[in-house]
Amino acid sequence: MTAANKGFYVQSIDTEYRLEPAYHLPEIVALEQKIQSKSSKKLKHYIKSVASGATPSVQEETKYYTDNINGIPFLRVQNLQPNGSLYLDDLKYINLDTHNSYLKRSQVSEGDLLVKITGVGRMAIASVAPAGFVGNTNQHMVVIKTNSLEESTYLANYLNLDIIERLASRRATGGTRPALDYQALKSIPIIENIDFSILNHAYTLKLQKESEAQALLQSIDTYILDQLGITIPEQRNDIEDRMFYVEFDELETARFDPSFYNVNTKNLKNAILSSPFNKSTLKNLLIHSSAGDWGQEFNNDTHTYEECLVIRATEFKNNGNLDLDNNRVKFRYINKDKLKKMDLQPFDLLIEKSGGSIDQPVGRVALITNEILQRNTLAFSNFIQKIRVDGNLVLPEFLFYYLKVMHNVKLTESMQSQTNGIRNLIMGSFYNQHVVLPSIDIQRNIVNHVNMMHSQINALKSEAQSILDDAKAQIEKMILA
Repeated sequence: MTAANKGFYVQSIDTEYRLEPAYHLPEIVALEQKIQSKSSKKLKHYIKSVASGATPSVQEETKYYTDNINGIPFLRVQNLQPNGSLYLDDLKYINLDTHNSYLKRSQVSEGDLLVKITGVGRMAIASVAPAGFVGNTNQHMVVIKTNSLEESTYLANYLNLDIIERLASRRATGGTRPALDYQALKSIPIIENIDFSILNHAYTLKLQKESEAQALLQSIDTYILDQLGITIPEQRNDIEDRMFYVEFDELETARFDPSFYNVNTKNLKNAILSSPFNKSTLKNLLIHSSAGDWGQEFNNDTHTYEECLVIRATEFKNNGNLDLDNNRVKFRYINKDKLKKMDLQPFDLLIEKSGGSIDQPVGRVALITNEILQRNTLAFSNFIQKIRVDGNLVLPEFLFYYLKVMHNVKLTESMQSQTNGIRNLIMGSFYNQHVVLPSIDIQRNIVNHVNMMHSQINALKSEAQSILDDAKAQIEKMILA
């Protein structure tokens, strides 16, 4: 906001419906007038029907949710993308009965337009359900039936323009969690006959760059396993493989679930033990371990409590480290004595010990870096366990990448139990797993190479985003000319 726009006046007749100053900023008013001068159409003129869904209780996971083989994709805000396509690599799934009964009104099919209507961050992100898609959605977006796939695609491209997003955000109400009601959503002005060919070409180039980045990301696990001399055995699921016996003296204390002893888990452990390098159990590498604390939502006793950004499983990224640069992070008040016991330091590792879902095993890992610590006073929730390792035996960064690989190849999945829809990591089993330990020099070479691969991945993603941003800027310039 410019200095000139910090102070302005508005005729009382113009404040009939909205009194918030942000709604009447001269620059946003001028933008709205410019757009409306080019068309009298609004989003409501393209809507045949509109509905939003709900979020079935995760406490009754077995009642509503299922796996990707038997389930219906359940879309959330993170599945919407400002390029108009759905992100389908991080889906939850509901069962068919939930889809056809409890969430019948919010069913999604090919060509439907999906628009974000609640939540922090960018408003009115829009995506289109692809050919052959059948799914459902929660209450944070709407599913809009239009006249055709082409019409939905045009509207998605239009709504995802930055200048149109500003008009959508202008219409949102609410403070900490903005929302667009149906009337506000339908009132967004729509300009017809915009040539989106530049944007479509940019999307193609962006997808190419992102595909390169994804291929490079997927090669990281293969690189680490090759360097450690570990060959992952094929998963076996024949009937004879699902029936087995275990000697009584092989049973771990309190571990009677079959997944810990089945043929796939046994073969995976044997593959790790077959590595030519030294091995150690994880527990023998630890020099410190600490549980977390969720703290309090508010406490004005500054002598006893300190406000902290509390890391949760939500901040763990499947394909990276922590994501603390989002509007969903939580700040809580933590008792200073408990904060001292947590004692977060650079190169500590955080382990997700509770959470997960049907298709998301618990046990993800994160690494605390100097950069992360410098941004905020940090704590971590009671669903997280912190560990610190002896740097003379294992480099923390190497262990971080190693444990991520073990999670990805599903070894960690055999170390969990499930109660009331929540998965819990059995810490004794997790600490007893074997870690392959080449020399510190080899560990360092592996870490340096993986870091270089991540730098290349980030460069490709940045280039992909720049391509799209430039194309959007060209279109917006033509609109506002």
